[in-house]
Amino acid sequence: MAVIDRLLAPDSSFQKHFFFLAKRFVAGETIASAVETVRRLNAEGMTVTLDFLGEDVFEREAAIKTRDAYLETLDAVAAAGADANISVKLTAMGLLVDEGFALDNVTALLERAKHNRDPFVRIDMEGSSVTTATLHVFERAYATHANVGPVLQAYLKRTPDDVERAIALGARVRLCKGAYNEPPDVALKEMPAIRARYLELAQALLLRGNYPGIATHDLSLIAAVKDFVAQHAIARDRFEFQMLFGCRPHVQRKLVAQGYRVRVYVPFGTHWAGYFYRRILERRENAFFALSSMFSR
Repeated sequence: MAVIDRLLAPDSSFQKHFFFLAKRFVAGETIASAVETVRRLNAEGMTVTLDFLGEDVFEREAAIKTRDAYLETLDAVAAAGADANISVKLTAMGLLVDEGFALDNVTALLERAKHNRDPFVRIDMEGSSVTTATLHVFERAYATHANVGPVLQAYLKRTPDDVERAIALGARVRLCKGAYNEPPDVALKEMPAIRARYLELAQALLLRGNYPGIATHDLSLIAAVKDFVAQHAIARDRFEFQMLFGCRPHVQRKLVAQGYRVRVYVPFGTHWAGYFYRRILERRENAFFALSSMFSR
C-alpha cells in the first residue's frame, strides 16, 4: 500500500505526467479551471458541486489550508456568478484532529457560503469508521445553519435509520450506493441487494424528504426513480439527479433534455491521482463506468 500511496502523491512522477488519464473526470488542479468547468456545465443546463480534492489530515495547519482553499473557491464562484455549491470531507476539515475543530472549519464555510447564489454545503461521507462522527458534526452544524446536508450510503446497514433521522430533521440528503470496501457486518455486499436498498431509501426520500439528491450512474435505478416519481406525481423540481463529472455525460444531457434537474460533482485540485485511483478505478463498477464514459460524449 505504501507503494500505491507514493505513486499517487501530488509530487509523484505519475502525477506530473499522466493527468491525461484523469482529465475526463477531474477539472484540473486550480480553482480557475474548476470555475471554467462550472461555467460550461451551467451553460448545458446543469448545476455543479465542487469538491476540492485532498487526503485525511492529522494536523491543524493542513486542515486550515484546506478550509482556506474552500473559502477561496466560494469567493471565485460568487465572483463568476456561477451556479455551484461545495462538498467537503470532514477528515480534510480536521475531524481526525478534533471534532470541535472540524465543526469550526465547516461553520466558517457555511457562513461564507450564505452569500453565494447557491449557499448549500454538502458534507461528504467517508469510510464507516467515521460515519458516526461525521453525522454528529453535521447535526451540530445543522442546529445553527440550515444550508448543510449529509451524504448517506445505501449499502451501509445503518442507513435506513439515518435516512429516517434526516427526514425527521428536514435535512437535504445525497443518497449514493457507497464507495468504500466495507466488511459484511457493516455493509451489504451483493449488488442486487444494494440496488434494492438504494431504491427503497430513494423512494422514502422522494416521498417524505427535503429535496433529495439521487446520486447514481446506474441506468436501472435512474429508470426506476423516473417511473416512481411519475406514478406518485412527484414534481421534478422536488429532487435532482446527481452524477460525477465525466461519467456518462450523455445520460446527464439526456436527463436535462427530459426536464429533470441534474447536478454534476466536479473534483479539482492537486490530489487528483488519489481520487482517480480510489474513486474511479479501485471499485469494479466505477471502473466500468469510467471506461465506458471515455468512449461516450
